[in-house]
Amino acid sequence: MDGRLDGSGPRESRHDYWGVVLDAPDGPALARFYADLLGWQLASSGPEFATVGPPDGVAYLACQSSPEYRPPVWPPAGDAQQMMLHLDFEVSDLPVAVAAAGRLGARLAEFQPQESVRVLLDPAGHPFCLYVDG
Repeated sequence: MDGRLDGSGPRESRHDYWGVVLDAPDGPALARFYADLLGWQLASSGPEFATVGPPDGVAYLACQSSPEYRPPVWPPAGDAQQMMLHLDFEVSDLPVAVAAAGRLGARLAEFQPQESVRVLLDPAGHPFCLYVDG
């Protein structure tokens, strides 16, 4: 991409990070959920915004507080807030991963469209998928 540095070298010296930002009623609380779910580190945190990331690579997930936040509806329904995006996480043992996510505060969505995928809702209501490949 023009205007973007090429990525190479140690993580802490790179300047080619990319990420996804989710709105939530409590951004830092949602970031802690994803840090626990994924085993990632809390990279930055303030009263309204927090970022989590893996120990290597340059991707991150940020969560920001938004008083106007309305959780999306899954599956889509009429004029309700539609899902704009969702996160996918590959797992090796779907039932174990679903149970672990539930212990952290996720809940299983009512509608499950595929056998090898489980749609869950995070504590703020964002859909995310756990899936096994193949």
